[in-house]
Amino acid sequence: MGKRSRQRQKNQNAGRDNRDSNAGWGAGYADIVKENKLFEHYYKEQGLVPEGEFEEFMEAMREPLPATIRITGYKSHAKEILHCLKEKYFRDIQELEIDGQKIEAPQPLSWYPDEQAWHTNMSRKIIRKSPLLEKFHQFLISETESGNISRQEAVSMIPPLLLKIEPHHKILDMCAAPGSKTAQLIEMLHSDMDVPFPEGFVIANDVDNKRCYLLVHQAKRLNSPCIMVVNHDASCIPTLQINSDGRKDILFYDRILCDVPCSGDGTMRKNIDVWKKWTTSNSLHLHGLQLRIAVRGVEQLAVGGRMVYSTCSLNPIEDEAVIAALLEKSEGSLELADASADLPGLKWMPGVTSWKLMTKEGQWYSDWSEVPKSRHTQIRPTMFPPKDPEKVANLHLQRCMRILPHHQNTGGFFVAVLVKKAPMPWNKRYPKLRTNPLSSSSARTGDSSAASSPADASSLLPEGTPEEVEEDGPGGKTEVEAEHEVPPGDSQEAGGKQDSVCGPPPSKKLRLFGYKEDPFVFLAEDDPVFNTIQSFYDLSPSFPKLNVLTRTHEGKKRHLYMVSKELRNVLLNNSERMKVINTGVKVWSRNSDGAEFGCAFRLAQEGIYTLQPYIRSRIIGVGVEDIKVLLTQENPFLSKLEDKAHAQAKQLGMGSIVLKYIPNPNNPSEPQCAIQLCGWRGKTSIRAFVPRNERYHYLRMLGVEVFRDRGGLGQKKRDGEKEGKEEEEVAVENEAELENGADNESSEPTTACSNKETKS
Repeated sequence: MGKRSRQRQKNQNAGRDNRDSNAGWGAGYADIVKENKLFEHYYKEQGLVPEGEFEEFMEAMREPLPATIRITGYKSHAKEILHCLKEKYFRDIQELEIDGQKIEAPQPLSWYPDEQAWHTNMSRKIIRKSPLLEKFHQFLISETESGNISRQEAVSMIPPLLLKIEPHHKILDMCAAPGSKTAQLIEMLHSDMDVPFPEGFVIANDVDNKRCYLLVHQAKRLNSPCIMVVNHDASCIPTLQINSDGRKDILFYDRILCDVPCSGDGTMRKNIDVWKKWTTSNSLHLHGLQLRIAVRGVEQLAVGGRMVYSTCSLNPIEDEAVIAALLEKSEGSLELADASADLPGLKWMPGVTSWKLMTKEGQWYSDWSEVPKSRHTQIRPTMFPPKDPEKVANLHLQRCMRILPHHQNTGGFFVAVLVKKAPMPWNKRYPKLRTNPLSSSSARTGDSSAASSPADASSLLPEGTPEEVEEDGPGGKTEVEAEHEVPPGDSQEAGGKQDSVCGPPPSKKLRLFGYKEDPFVFLAEDDPVFNTIQSFYDLSPSFPKLNVLTRTHEGKKRHLYMVSKELRNVLLNNSERMKVINTGVKVWSRNSDGAEFGCAFRLAQEGIYTLQPYIRSRIIGVGVEDIKVLLTQENPFLSKLEDKAHAQAKQLGMGSIVLKYIPNPNNPSEPQCAIQLCGWRGKTSIRAFVPRNERYHYLRMLGVEVFRDRGGLGQKKRDGEKEGKEEEEVAVENEAELENGADNESSEPTTACSNKETKS
């Protein structure tokens, strides 16, 4: 990686806000003075804040940001968590007083659908003073760890909502880490829990290799087969190919989230150090990168598709200037969508059509013509607003949305929704082919057969969308100049260097930087591993064996994963273009003692909701009391199950099983969402193989309260329906088991049940 590339990655990381996680419960940097005269002067001059509100705006910027939570997961489970929150915690908090002061209960965000997002001003100091609030805090921590609640800043939740995701959409998240927005996208894909494999998928990208693993951690909590994490520079993320009816087509995305690196001055309420670091030069340095990322995004957007551009900066240089430049370059191919009615209840300011530029020395410029030549490398024409009134009117910049902190007690944010009406103008002309001797496969392999004709390339173009083309033939790779060409007037933003064109990074670079990932190896339909799995679990004929993969070419397969058919298509056709960090959900794990029970692979809890629709045997129907027994006792005897479940269990031999709870709509006091757990049927006992945090989650849904005491010395449980001796027995019997924490191994075979994540 050259000096320029390292600097570019440094800029992306430095400019990236950490807006997807909150600053904490009242945590702050008391020693940092929240004053910046340059900041105040700059924003007063820009006139972004309505007249008479500037002091209120500044006061809000100095106040700590409220903690906000979003209920994650899929619809039926999310409703149960919301019910638990409202009935068990929020109701009691409303009546709570501490030191004579009434506590303000958490409130739902008025603009977020179905009351799935809440905010609270409670500080850590207040939480420590009340056992009830301490229990509420422990609940949030535990549910966050199990992936059912996300601590996410309110304004960060806006872009995915404006994308209007549907289950069939192919989605690209260009700058995805740390991944809270990505989680929202995945949830929207899985809006129908009865469909294990939605047609759509999410490709989540980040330039920082280490942050990609944070992204993996976030995405894995949702256990989706439709997410792939990749590691590329967003400004030149490679064009991907897919196989469509036997021929190669370019992959264009239906939805793109372009949440670019920014100066982050909208995050001052939680990132306190921005107060002393803020300067106008931050936005000048980032503008070009932001524009390049946005350009690359719209190039990969399908005609008719929707891209949301967002920053956590209030600065027009990073906001309207980027959008205006993008719209001008598009020559009518892009249009700003009117999203004013999409989030009722959200207060926002319309985008501005005029702004000025200021250097860190305090010099103001209103037009490119005023900028001295000595500053032309730092200040670019695209940073200024268009001067032609007719052109300004046609851009509809007022459709951009700027969220100001004092309007709804949030952070600052900017968002714009773009719709693609036609291919980009620099892709419309007939593509001119070239062979790059430095980067083509033919140069690396010595094969001279890489030359191709325009007719060959045109056969790859999707009908009606003649944009970028890449072709990997048996002898090498040809690249289309149109794909790599910097849009007109953008040569300076690209750094003016010859290698600034967008395209797949050389394979050498992929090998050298970041961790070396294990391969993704798809199994054949006749792979011997399926023989015992097919018969043991009685898999449905519709089970998609081709979607199963492992992470090793040689030796025994330790874990089996599944991806959707569409992601399989992407993986198989782009192995040389993409640096894939992670994909797939684990569905089976090898059990060294399992073969003697009929199958060497046990079910994995992570993939049970994906896999279970195809399993026709090894299923035990359980009720609420059965689940309580299974999740609170180490190895309960079969006789402890209720009669129906007991009879089903006796009919099964030893080995891996599915424990399935089906809700009863006639009994609203019980959970109204399906619950599926992995388990092991032993010789005389039965056990659920569920990680600790998930156990706590399911127990809460069943009315069992689980929390740590203040000293953190043990787990306490209380079943609201059980009292006296029975309650005491439940708590005593299970305190030791729950305190064993992550040890989810079964003694039924001791090697069968590690729930710790290991990579084969």
